[in-house]
Amino acid sequence: MNTTKTNQASPNSLIGHLIEMRNRLLKSIAAVVLVFISLAYFANDIYHILSMPLMKVMPAGASMIATDVAAPFFAPFKLTFIVACLISVPYILFQIWRFVAPALYTKEKHLIAPLIASSTLLFYAGIAFAYFLVFPIIFGFFTSAAPEGVTIATDISSYLDFVLKLFFAFGLSFEIPVAILLLIWTGAMTREQLIEKRSYFIVIAFIIAMFLTPPDVLSQTLLAVPMCLLYELGIWLGRFYQPKPDEDDAVDETAEPAAQIENKADQPHQ
Repeated sequence: MNTTKTNQASPNSLIGHLIEMRNRLLKSIAAVVLVFISLAYFANDIYHILSMPLMKVMPAGASMIATDVAAPFFAPFKLTFIVACLISVPYILFQIWRFVAPALYTKEKHLIAPLIASSTLLFYAGIAFAYFLVFPIIFGFFTSAAPEGVTIATDISSYLDFVLKLFFAFGLSFEIPVAILLLIWTGAMTREQLIEKRSYFIVIAFIIAMFLTPPDVLSQTLLAVPMCLLYELGIWLGRFYQPKPDEDDAVDETAEPAAQIENKADQPHQ
């Protein structure tokens, strides 16, 4: 009985893997909760920072409103929780890496570890690109295009949903170089094939932008153009991630000529 329990709880058993996964998951949740508690006091300040791109371009005397009774309380805390999740992403990915790494080969670790780090940085870069470059342009355009006599009074919950949608769209689109490197490294596609399909990707980029952004041409263009540029960046970086032949195949290729030489040496001379 004791031997059976020991085998079931060993690290290499199914139960052992499930226990480790539970521990990693609890640590990730605890990290998110800890960061959220630390930021909860600054919830209103965090929302104010998020609203600055719109507030700067709103007409004089205009302000944001709350049409829902509980919106002034829930909107800032909803944003704070999402910020806590984003801040905890490196720690969460570290826990995932510690769980998956023992099952990977050394060459896979050398490839996946930089990709995980770069994908996190690229997602943050997409959010920063949207906040500092895209928001001032589109909000300035929207407010200036308001008809005469229309008072701009954006609801705080609607604004939060709008901004989070754009954050997700730009953060996800900035992962294109990582996806291309994985396609090249796994051998699913080559650089030459990706170059040939460049025109198709441009069309696909605008279609994706149409679904991920609000229904206006400006937002779609501001998302599709960086996607195309990141596609070119991924192709350029792909030359450094070309798949290499396995060592066993290399050994077989070198061993075959040697075997042929020995066979020729064993043949009787005429």
